[in-house]
Amino acid sequence: MSDTLLQQLDDDGVLLLTLNRPKKKNAFNKEQWLAFRDALVAASENPRVACVVITGAGSDFSSGVDLNDFSDADGEHPFEVSAKALVDFDKPVVSAAKGVAVGGGATLLLHTDVVYVGHSLRLRFPFTALGLVPEWGSSYQLQAIIGARKAAEIMYTSEWLNAEKAVDLGIASASFDDDLLLDKAMEKAREIAQWPISSLVETKKLMRSVHRAAIHSAMGGETEGMARLAGSAENIEAVVAIMEKRKPDFKQFRR
Repeated sequence: MSDTLLQQLDDDGVLLLTLNRPKKKNAFNKEQWLAFRDALVAASENPRVACVVITGAGSDFSSGVDLNDFSDADGEHPFEVSAKALVDFDKPVVSAAKGVAVGGGATLLLHTDVVYVGHSLRLRFPFTALGLVPEWGSSYQLQAIIGARKAAEIMYTSEWLNAEKAVDLGIASASFDDDLLLDKAMEKAREIAQWPISSLVETKKLMRSVHRAAIHSAMGGETEGMARLAGSAENIEAVVAIMEKRKPDFKQFRR
């Protein structure tokens, strides 16, 4: 067990996973990725778990990657291990996101089955603004959920989305006051969890089977693209600009 991820299983078969690095806006470090992967694997094997709810501690869902803890790892990176675990998870997942949901905090939501958001939501797929490419299979999954043209606009512009727009686009299922958000998500999860787990698993398997191969293919392409662009002059400029709290100057690389 890791204190970066809190786990609570109730008598109805709903497992609540809480990303627990609130001082870092629940940014994922390597420990948290592995804890998240381990929790999903255990939940898949646990006959008491019928549905999972994912939320964030404090005021935010997740700001994505913790850049202070993204060094190379031996073998497959915990980031990729965690992403694959969620993509292949075989039971229903409900997410409850408020505040910041950026990068991995946004792409994670695309792989949950029911997405509830708080009115404070600030959602962003920031990859072009960082001089990088999408991650967690989002280059495919966002298109599959909202359509290619809308997805392209969002990915190319790295625009911020509020709760209303997230619902209008179909990224989120519904929005609620922040104070009611988790209760609404748990209520929906318990509604799901009342049915036979075998039926839920088989139903999710059928609904996801048409997408799973494409998502894994997208993840492979994203890994290759990320390897080409990470550490590029544009990527470095984007990161330095964030640290210096200024607008990046990408035009300097077009001369």
